Amino acid sequence: MYIEIDFNSDEALYLQLRNQIIIGIATSRFQEGDALPSVRQLADLIGINMHTVNKAYSVLRQEGFVKVDRRKGAVIAVDIDKIQAMEELKSEMQVILAKSSCKRISRAEVHALIDEIYEDYGQL
Repeated sequence: MYIEIDFNSDEALYLQLRNQIIIGIATSRFQEGDALPSVRQLADLIGINMHTVNKAYSVLRQEGFVKVDRRKGAVIAVDIDKIQAMEELKSEMQVILAKSSCKRISRAEVHALIDEIYEDYGQL
């Protein structure tokens, strides 16, 4: 498992870990049913506190990206309801697009950027 954490970033470590796992799912590095390393294993692997990994896993579980299996531990399980996901995406995108508009980034530039990002995911 390859996880890249930036210890100099202002973004919380658990959020970086969460985001890396979500990107891994989107880019098919992690598949439905794949077991994630134990909290202790991942903490040792990337050199962070076990509580940080546990918090990232908890957030991923709350968001519907991971489920906890008694035998396997944390397992990739993408089960977010699409309507709920669309509402969350719209809310997040409103702020992102407002920022883009303030910086005079055009609709065409935003669309090109979205297309570029989606190429990495290869699914849609």
